[in-house]
Amino acid sequence: MRSKGDVAETIAICRRNGVNAVFIVVWNNGLTTYPSTVLERYIGVKQSPVYKGFDPLGEFVRQGHQAGIKVHAWFEYGFSHHYGADEDVWAKKYPEWNGRTIDGKNLVKNGFAWWNALDLRPQKFLREIVLEVVQKYDIDGVQGDDRMPALPAEGGYDEQTLAAFHHETGSLGKPEKEDKTWIQWRCDRLSSFARAIYEDVKKAKKDCLVSWAPSIYPWSKDEYLQDWPTWLRSGCADFVVPQVYRYNAADYDATLSELRGQLSESDMHRVFPGMLTALGSGYRATPSFLAHMKQSNSRLGFKGECLFYFESLRHSGERACQAHFPMQKS
Repeated sequence: MRSKGDVAETIAICRRNGVNAVFIVVWNNGLTTYPSTVLERYIGVKQSPVYKGFDPLGEFVRQGHQAGIKVHAWFEYGFSHHYGADEDVWAKKYPEWNGRTIDGKNLVKNGFAWWNALDLRPQKFLREIVLEVVQKYDIDGVQGDDRMPALPAEGGYDEQTLAAFHHETGSLGKPEKEDKTWIQWRCDRLSSFARAIYEDVKKAKKDCLVSWAPSIYPWSKDEYLQDWPTWLRSGCADFVVPQVYRYNAADYDATLSELRGQLSESDMHRVFPGMLTALGSGYRATPSFLAHMKQSNSRLGFKGECLFYFESLRHSGERACQAHFPMQKS
């Protein structure tokens, strides 16, 4: 993503492997990858220094469309503003946005620092950068994932959120994270945010697709307050890519079958399994496992899939993709 040549190579690999849509990271670790006046207004920085002087999203839109490939903006970090132990610019400038645990600590899970996703202030920021991208670029869609809309179930214990919960439900005290009423109340608020994003995007550009790539349900709801079946069926999503991220065929098939059992026939054209094909740690799905996942998806009636992530196509996965993902028109 750092030069026109990088983009050209990426698009060429996608074309060779039958990929008809790409999801380009635009929000990562508290910074945008594209030049953003919204980001500059909030923290005085216009773009991640990694991409300074280059607009990767703009170049992907230009080259991708020339190749017949759809381009979606992926807001990867969502309500997480930072990864790592050090304090970032967001925590210093907007400490009141931080999520809070039941014991009053800043909300950190698996190394990711989280805002309170139920707070209207970080919601406003994310709505602004989503709208900025939709209005500035000729993109085909926007996507949130397991961090947007999302909040670890350990969060939401700030005074403002608890007061609203007590007022609306009549509850008292601090509910445990597993409390069903507490879970559903927070889920409903995040579902309202999903609807707000959907309506913002459609008002700005009616043909721009809105998709989500959440974790598998009901784990997504219990752990990250993502009630994505509600998003799908209440008009907050054009399609959903559940993360069926498993490391062997048996686990993949079991999880995929569970997912299929949660869907009606009318859902099937709007749900595409997410396949874990690579990780930054070095993991690469083998060609045979990649082929197995694709075949399982087809066998259960899914109309397509999404690969996470691109680096898998640079290595042995490319041969498997060429064999099992035939070229298709966008």
